[in-house]
Formats: sequence, C-alpha cells, structure tokens
Amino acid sequence: MPSPDLSIDDDLSGLYAAHSTWLQQWLRRRLGDSFAAADLAQDTFVSLLSSATPREAIREPRPFLATIAKRLVAHRHRRQLLERAYLEALACLPEALAPSPETQLIAVQSLQEIDRVLDGLPPKVREAFLLAHLAGLSYAEIAGKLAVSASSVKQYLARANRECLFAIAL
Repeated sequence: MPSPDLSIDDDLSGLYAAHSTWLQQWLRRRLGDSFAAADLAQDTFVSLLSSATPREAIREPRPFLATIAKRLVAHRHRRQLLERAYLEALACLPEALAPSPETQLIAVQSLQEIDRVLDGLPPKVREAFLLAHLAGLSYAEIAGKLAVSASSVKQYLARANRECLFAIAL
C-alpha cells in the first residue's frame, strides 16, 4: 500500500512499475497485437493520470486498470469500424470523385472526434442525434422511440449538434 506522504506522481510511478507489464500482457492476449497492446497500456495510464480518481482510492489495481483498458479497447474498435466504413465508402467512388488523402484524413479525424463527443453525451441525447442523422427520423418519431416530448428531442439535438460542431471546429 502506498505511503500517504508520497506525491501523486510517486503513486502513479509505483502503480506503473508494478502493473504496466501485466497490463500490456493482458492486452496482448486479448488483441493479439503487441504494438496495439503497448499503446493501449500507455493510454490506460495516461487516462488514469488525467482522471480525478485519487490514487489511494484504488484498492485493487489490476481490475481497475483492466476496466479502463477494456473501455479503451472498445473505443479503439469503434474508431476502427468507423474508419473502415468511411474508407469502404470511398473505395466505391469513381477515382475522379475520390477526395485527396489530406481530405480523407481530415474526414476520418472529424468522424473520430464526433464519436468521442457522442460518447460523452447522455444516452438519450446521443440516441436522438443518431436517430435524426443516421436514420433520418422526425422529431415526433424520435420522441416516440425515446418516450420523451418532441420539445425534449429538439433540446437533445440542439445540444448534440452544438457539441459536435464545436468539437470539429477546433
């Protein structure tokens, strides 16, 4: 157990030293890719570093780190699916209409940023956005599916659209 007089950096350093190899091996077994496992292990500790979780509150480090890593694996998988779907759609275009590699990169990065923003929204706000923009449903149809008023749907969409536009404008 870490000493209470250790700084947060010392606590994190100790946690990293004690569990980073285990976490990387755990991720490699699940992903089958040692490079991706190394990246995600680092991302797990970066996530912990940037979180507000007090280090002394972590009683069981390995399950705690595994939970963070599982979330990061899910985000990585979702980003890969999104990117693959975009690239497959591009492959169907005639070469003359295909966007430049720079434009493709900007589009993929924008889609990833929108995905990140949507992931941070409340479930009903995210669902309203997806139903409106992907399924093309009206406010009334979305309200029926979410069991809320059309006015709530309007507020949800305003919030989601505003946050997505703000994120990609940066």
